[in-house]
Amino acid sequence: MVAAGLAGWAALGALGGAAVSPEAAFGMAAPLVAVVCSWLVTARIHAVDPARVTGAMVVGLGAKAILFAAYVVVMVRVIGVRPVPFVLSFAGFFIALYAMEAYFLRQLFAGAGQSVYRE
Repeated sequence: MVAAGLAGWAALGALGGAAVSPEAAFGMAAPLVAVVCSWLVTARIHAVDPARVTGAMVVGLGAKAILFAAYVVVMVRVIGVRPVPFVLSFAGFFIALYAMEAYFLRQLFAGAGQSVYRE
């Protein structure tokens, strides 16, 4: 996920240059940190007690919603990034990185389901 995020940021920088920099990096930062942290927490909880994963993901969703809202406000109002490139970058990385996490979660849960239903 980190490599994909950094590759996307590098591609945006190469294609957009100064028109998207540094907003593309700021737009990528929060979704990337959130996805990596949520994946690490989810994988760790799943290894210990798979029944607790859903509850942890719900709590994480609420926490991330609050943190993302605060992050966007701080970036636009305090730091003063240009809103359009920042929001486009944020939304694009958010969707792409969470789609990647969903794929990883599917693989994690499929592996768990196979061991339960094999007989």
